[in-house]
Amino acid sequence: MGEHTDSTSDESVRNAAEETRRLAEDRRQVREQHREALERARQEREHLRAAAELARAAGEEARLAAEAARHAAMEAVRATADTLKATLEHMEVVERLRRTLREATDAGKPDLN
Repeated sequence: MGEHTDSTSDESVRNAAEETRRLAEDRRQVREQHREALERARQEREHLRAAAELARAAGEEARLAAEAARHAAMEAVRATADTLKATLEHMEVVERLRRTLREATDAGKPDLN
């Protein structure tokens, strides 16, 4: 009967060892799954960081383009103002010439009264 107890005890030890091995393997698998999940999260953060950097760069390019467009518009307004000023000056010269011509024509006409 002592042998039977020893074999039962050995079987219990083997069963306990097998259960411990299974639990250890389960924990290892859980750790591996957590590690993989953390890696996926890290990769997603990196992807989001890269996307944010691209968005920031595109925003900066858009800001620079808008600034260049604003400067170009200001230059166009200045050029238009300069053109209008020159046109007004030419119109004033033409008006003075017309007045002078009219006065000269009127001075050369005989007085009918």
